Amino acid sequence: MQEIGKTEAWLRKHRLVYNSATKHPFILSIRDGTVQSHSFKTWLAQDYLFVREFVPFVASVLIKACKESDDSDDVEVILGGIASLNDELSWFKKEANKWDIRLSEVVPQKANKDYCRLLGGLMSSDVGYSVALTAFWAIEVVYQESFASCVEEGSKTPKELKETCERWGNEGFGQYCQTLQKMVDRRLLKASDEEVKKAEVVFLSIVEHEVEFWNMSSGN
Repeated sequence: MQEIGKTEAWLRKHRLVYNSATKHPFILSIRDGTVQSHSFKTWLAQDYLFVREFVPFVASVLIKACKESDDSDDVEVILGGIASLNDELSWFKKEANKWDIRLSEVVPQKANKDYCRLLGGLMSSDVGYSVALTAFWAIEVVYQESFASCVEEGSKTPKELKETCERWGNEGFGQYCQTLQKMVDRRLLKASDEEVKKAEVVFLSIVEHEVEFWNMSSGN
């Protein structure tokens, strides 16, 4: 029987916490077609600000990969992630225009600022590549699983939100998240016990911040 990787072990161990992010009431309201437009608009505006802060974080993961990775493919995968963020920011601007949101007037809410503060801390040179990569994977996979549920058969996602859900819920993005997960598992196989513990703490922290971000979007 094949031994499971660290990431799968965490997903099983912390399933309730993880599900609270990927099956959050905000996501379920999109899936069942009951989401309030003001909630969606709050999420859209706040996530635009978050992604702008996410760009330098991913760039810092790339720099750590260049210095610490034992596999050159890592750099290419992360670089691809950075390239897609340029398109993502353009998409947010187009979508905000559609929903009459003035992005220049949006102020980050507490949950957003707290999350961005966590990203800032992870950019420190004291944080190793394995831990930073774990955070990167966790951020991406929560979105992938959350929005994938909104495009699966039986979902009642409003047609005006289908494009949003497809953006993170599509199969290609799912494969990208699986690639990141394998990269994390490979790193953690060679990591010290202390580093593995740090990575698990960061994984949980990301999931908890995702829950708070959805709460903010719901107005809770």
